[in-house]
Amino acid sequence: MAGGPAGGAGDGVANASLAWAFVMSAFAAFGGILFGYDTGTIAGCIVMPDWLETFGTHDPTGVLGTSTDGMYLKTSNKSLVVSILSAGTFFGALFSYPMGDIVGRKWGLICSCGVFSLGVGLQLDTHWATFIVGRFIAGLGVGLVSSLVVMYQSETAPKSMRGFIVGLYQLAITIGALLSAIVLNATKSHPNHSAWRIPIGIQFVWAGVLSGGMLLLPESPRYLLYRGRVEPAKRALSRLMNMPVDAPEVEAQAAEIQFALASEQETASSSYLECFRNGEYKNGLRTWTGILLQGWQQLTGINFIMYYGTSFFSNSGIKNSFVITIIMDVVNTAMTIVGVQLIDRVGRRRLLLIGATGMLICEYIVAIVGVTRGQPAADGSINLAAQHVLIAFTSFYIAFFAISWGPVVWVVSGEIFSLNVRAKSLSLSVASNWLWNFGIAYATPYLVDQSTKGQPNGIATASLGVKVFFIWGSTCLGSLIFTYFFVPETKGLSLEQIDLLYKNSTVRGSVKYRKQMLLENETYGKTDVKHTEDSSEGTSSEPGTENMKV
Repeated sequence: MAGGPAGGAGDGVANASLAWAFVMSAFAAFGGILFGYDTGTIAGCIVMPDWLETFGTHDPTGVLGTSTDGMYLKTSNKSLVVSILSAGTFFGALFSYPMGDIVGRKWGLICSCGVFSLGVGLQLDTHWATFIVGRFIAGLGVGLVSSLVVMYQSETAPKSMRGFIVGLYQLAITIGALLSAIVLNATKSHPNHSAWRIPIGIQFVWAGVLSGGMLLLPESPRYLLYRGRVEPAKRALSRLMNMPVDAPEVEAQAAEIQFALASEQETASSSYLECFRNGEYKNGLRTWTGILLQGWQQLTGINFIMYYGTSFFSNSGIKNSFVITIIMDVVNTAMTIVGVQLIDRVGRRRLLLIGATGMLICEYIVAIVGVTRGQPAADGSINLAAQHVLIAFTSFYIAFFAISWGPVVWVVSGEIFSLNVRAKSLSLSVASNWLWNFGIAYATPYLVDQSTKGQPNGIATASLGVKVFFIWGSTCLGSLIFTYFFVPETKGLSLEQIDLLYKNSTVRGSVKYRKQMLLENETYGKTDVKHTEDSSEGTSSEPGTENMKV
């Protein structure tokens, strides 16, 4: 719980309750494996000979599919089968609001695993239409899980470790991708449908572990209080805090959450329209911040490497492109482990600024070197020094993403919304992530692949190749500017204190105001003296007299 097991004041967390909350919240992060594993699995399945024999197209001219007996996957079908999951996740994220607010965070996750399992089962079929429908339904499940996991973690994690615990969702995504690579390597040579059915079928295990584990965990106490179920909420808090139900600390934490919820409900409705109203609690600013932050994460270009890295490196003249891709996955996982430990130490806003700066520099270097020295010469020779630069700075780029925009975006999205509209605003934010994910996954082959217009079964493309990194570098510049003006610092604050920060501070003044809140132990129902700080002059005024400035 964001307020901390020491009570509403958030003065600290007892070791026992900290360990218990960590186990519960970290377990929920297992949902990230569903998405990470699926991403890696489909990327490997679509190049397997048996999968192409089952779902591909035969080219009688012998121009395409030279290594698979003339079987190949059309560019349009490649875009569809990779991106259709993201289309499903978009709608799944939107549906997470009624699922999370009506069914609950805990039972919503369990039901979502059932939806995902249905989609996995359909993908074991050998008909193209059934396989695509299965991908979409599995995407619905992933979309539901991606939103509900972050919601559950944010509402149950100790505030001192909320960034680390919610960041575990991104780490689980990277681990899922690595697990898929291991399984694919073990089955890729099978001469029958088991080559791709085994990697796909293993996803039943991930869904079973997540849903089975959630049966043992308590419901979010904030959700229970939101639904007016006070006694069950106190029992959930007592489990999180490892204290008796009637302990003063449990009573204080429940009172703080109730006080904050009542204050929000006095001035706000619970409709979707309330998500975009810039009233006293600036829900409009917070919702748009979440929506755009998730969009900027996708526009960093990370999924270009994750989805199409192997073919990109191969087309750039780099030998052993499969090995290079594995190296990128290892870098992503290792640096994500580093990143989740920095979130609660360095801070959300600062990490996003550092990450965006590092990524844009690396991507511009890759683009410039790739265009000037990175392409194979007319005689087929390769500039090894240039290739080493491409590999090195692509690795640096992934490292900067992994310590910042990978995990931090999920953390910020999970904590900046008020309880009254959290499920709706978070669902809209995560839906934005999947919408951009779908668009980038579908468009990338048309942007990067060499045009085959005029050839048999050919198709026209932009043929950008390595030049696409000029686009990703520019979008990283946009993400840097966005962070500076729209993302406040929320490190170490309870979810209720974040409400006060938005109510009484400015974005650029949030660093100073956060320190003041922690120094004065300011929270709902305790220290009710609030100051509105101007980001440039540090002036103060009565609460509610000015909107959040940027």
